[in-house]
Amino acid sequence: MYSDFLYYAPTKVVFGKNSDQQIGALVKEQGATKVLIHYGSESAVRTGVLQRVEDALCAEQIAYVKLGGVVPNPRLSLVYEGIELCKKEQVDFVLAVGGGSVIDSAKAIGYGVANEGDVWDFYDFKRKANACLPIGAVLTISAAGSEMSGSCVITNEKTGEKRGYSSDMSRCKFAVMNPEFTMTLPKYQTMSGAVDILMHTMERYFNQSDNMELTDVIAEGLMCTVLKHTRILNQNPNDYKARAELMWAGSLSHNGLTSCGVEKQDFATHKLEHELGGMFDVTHGAGLAALWGMWARYVCHAAPARFVRFAVEVMGVCQMETDADTIEKGITAMEDFYREIEMPTSLKELGIAPTDAQIEELAARCEKACGGPAGVVVPLYKEDMIKIYTQARG
Repeated sequence: MYSDFLYYAPTKVVFGKNSDQQIGALVKEQGATKVLIHYGSESAVRTGVLQRVEDALCAEQIAYVKLGGVVPNPRLSLVYEGIELCKKEQVDFVLAVGGGSVIDSAKAIGYGVANEGDVWDFYDFKRKANACLPIGAVLTISAAGSEMSGSCVITNEKTGEKRGYSSDMSRCKFAVMNPEFTMTLPKYQTMSGAVDILMHTMERYFNQSDNMELTDVIAEGLMCTVLKHTRILNQNPNDYKARAELMWAGSLSHNGLTSCGVEKQDFATHKLEHELGGMFDVTHGAGLAALWGMWARYVCHAAPARFVRFAVEVMGVCQMETDADTIEKGITAMEDFYREIEMPTSLKELGIAPTDAQIEELAARCEKACGGPAGVVVPLYKEDMIKIYTQARG
């Protein structure tokens, strides 16, 4: 039997060229009186995106304050700064201008303003949030899917912990998606984002459920689309159609669509990578690429039919004489794709060399963050995690 499910995707999406012209009206619809514009690096200023956002708010006579400085693996210290600024300025709406890191930071600020106490308590699993300031997103990076998901991940730089928190309260009220905004991204960011999109889909696709056929086909189509258009962008970064396809894929990969009817999702690779990000501050998508092959080889024996289907339907592998050969060829094909787009397939290629002691610490932190084993294809305990990290060193 398929698993019963609740599909909830309340975010209003405004997609396409010049979609940013509607930002002011969208914020006004929310009844906002003062907005925090939250963004990342100076590229938002240099490319003119931030000015377009400000102009759209001014056109509707909506007051705002700004807070930049979000970095990949968004920092808790900036979240605290944003909370204090919002309280001081009586902000009642947070507008994230950027990618997943900016949106996640905005959500954390929203939680911190709307709830008493330390916002890190939610990420440290000490208590649950009761509310969140309304959030909107102007997307500039196709990757995390945070613009349509209920999740966000924050790094506590003092402890080296990278933790996620999820609730529907933080789902964006709207997401403005202009694919042209992604054209100025460095190639490395575009490719890292593509890996994250694939992984959000794969970690729902690889499971031990009796999946709905339609959900599987949607997931496979999404992954094939990402593979195709990432290759196009690898050669021509200004291809608007490929930018648009990747942007929409990023949202659909993490808004719950590809988990409909799936009893339990895996997400072990994400959990393992979060610890790498917390300890070594690596780029998220690149960290996922460096770990995935080792995870896949470690668990594929437990779901051979699923890995065979992935090899054939997604990676275009001809079925071999044995399932084991087909599975290995499918995993290798995905790793070859990572290499093609200059993503790492080992920790050595990622540029880090964790010691045995650090690997043991990574595994201990991961097990603690998961509250037990990670994943469902094969539940991974600390010793399993140590083996995967060790094999991934390269």
